[in-house]
Amino acid sequence: MRLAAPLFTAFLALAALPAAAQTAGNVAAGHEIARIWCSNCHVVDIETQRATDGVPSFPAIARMPSTTPMALQAFLQSPHGRMPNFQLTRQQVDDASAYIMSLKP
Repeated sequence: MRLAAPLFTAFLALAALPAAAQTAGNVAAGHEIARIWCSNCHVVDIETQRATDGVPSFPAIARMPSTTPMALQAFLQSPHGRMPNFQLTRQQVDDASAYIMSLKP
């Protein structure tokens, strides 16, 4: 029983971390991936204002309640009709997800 309390406390501390801190990726590497591969259509950061009509910005995606690290990872590993079929490595998916989650208010 004495071991359960510290484990539960550690779990609660982890759950209280911001979502970006729970993502295994590298935010800076994810920003670079987004800048190189995604910025032709998406606004990938707060400073950029150019994007294709009807394409959500990364800050807007980050603000969506449904945006979680797991949801982003699933999305980035699935082909989508209107998006190029990038073949991202697992690390690139983690990095891009971490970057988008870092934009969450």
